[in-house]
Amino acid sequence: MTLGTTILVAFGIALAVRPALMRRFVRTAPVEDQPRRQFSLEVSLCLGAGGLVGLFNNLVYDFYLVSALSLLSGCLFIGFFMGLDMALARERGAIYRALEINARMRPPRRYYPLTRKFSLVAFTTILLICIVLALIIARDFAWLADQSDPAALKTAERTVMLEVFFIMTVLLAVVVNLIFSYSRNLKLLFDNETRVLEQVSRGNLTQMVPVATRDEFGVIAGHTNSMIEGLRHRTELISALQLADEIQHNLLPRKTLSNPAAEIAGTSHYCTDTGGDYYDHFELPEGKMGVVVADSSGHGVSSAIHMTSTRAYLRSGLANYNTPADLVRQTNRFLVQDSRQTGWFITLFLLEIDPRNRRLSWIRAGHEPGLLYEPQTDVFHELGGEGVALGAVTDPQLTTYTHRDWSAGTIVFLATDGIRETRDDEGAMFGHDGIRAVLRRYAHQTAKEIVTAVTAAVEQHRGQQDQEDDITMVVIKLH
Repeated sequence: MTLGTTILVAFGIALAVRPALMRRFVRTAPVEDQPRRQFSLEVSLCLGAGGLVGLFNNLVYDFYLVSALSLLSGCLFIGFFMGLDMALARERGAIYRALEINARMRPPRRYYPLTRKFSLVAFTTILLICIVLALIIARDFAWLADQSDPAALKTAERTVMLEVFFIMTVLLAVVVNLIFSYSRNLKLLFDNETRVLEQVSRGNLTQMVPVATRDEFGVIAGHTNSMIEGLRHRTELISALQLADEIQHNLLPRKTLSNPAAEIAGTSHYCTDTGGDYYDHFELPEGKMGVVVADSSGHGVSSAIHMTSTRAYLRSGLANYNTPADLVRQTNRFLVQDSRQTGWFITLFLLEIDPRNRRLSWIRAGHEPGLLYEPQTDVFHELGGEGVALGAVTDPQLTTYTHRDWSAGTIVFLATDGIRETRDDEGAMFGHDGIRAVLRRYAHQTAKEIVTAVTAAVEQHRGQQDQEDDITMVVIKLH
């Protein structure tokens, strides 16, 4: 009774100081550190209570301090399993709180593998069992050795068996409790990870996996969050590219231009979602028509932005249009200001069609030469000339070239170098000969049909090879 009362008082003192120690030592720590501190606190309180009982018995009842080893072993046994259970409960609470606030945390900088935890718990459990059983056996064997009466000996044997059975039952109960407690934590972590991944598979990228542990689950949760953020960024980028692609295609002519003087059709196929190729056609003063084909350096979004700027400068210059040279010179002046620090440039071919005088005037600013085909005589003329790409120099020398008179059905073909440089499986380019062959074969068809025929021929020539460059062409059929 005295020993039991002493133990109850000691554990009561430990229970009284526990809330203050919890506030100071456990709750002030980071969430992922709180389970470890909770375990240390529980073990320390149990050992402290056992040490207090042993010291009290030594001072009051003159018990040997060595006799307190059994008591300390029992307190360590209780504190170890109680600490594990409370640490798992603390971890479970941290997981629930993280779920409530939808914590978005990175992987832990340092983690403790589950295998290490399991090994440490298993080793410590076996060690404690061995210590407890060794103390029981040593004490009970000494007790049995002092018994001489057969009846007393039988009673002592029964008592020893019951004591061992009681210890093993308690041990089994605490181990089963730990298994169920840890299973709840694992199920909670698995369910939360699965729930978030299911949302991701459905396209919902707003949920994150709380990182509440410093084991493999914390690492997986942190990297899952990084993956979700990457997917969200990629989705936003894809949406932006789709919008840019839509805007860029809306800037291109939507339909074929057809009037008594000429029929104009064109197309652009980009090797990425967006590109730097550009074509346009527009009405000019005095019944003239203008056609432009341009190719910005590079590929992708940056080239598309550069192309969009070029289109804006060209379109703004049409309000005061005088000659092709004036329009190109004004456009270059703005492009030089944009490209001064970037090194970007753009090649351009501007064609002016004058139906009254049956005259073609063009400026070739570093671009692919145009091609004029007269079906009646089966003669090809190159619309060439000299010129530097726009955006490269402030005041380029621009020469206007002309071609007078044309027969009905004459075809003018303008394109970027992506068509001529398309390669087949053996590396052979489509080249000028491929273009001439298609124009010769489909010269009797409309401009739109010729564009379709050239596109099909280029795709057939490319075969299974990837498109390496943007492809843009304009076909003009003169009446």
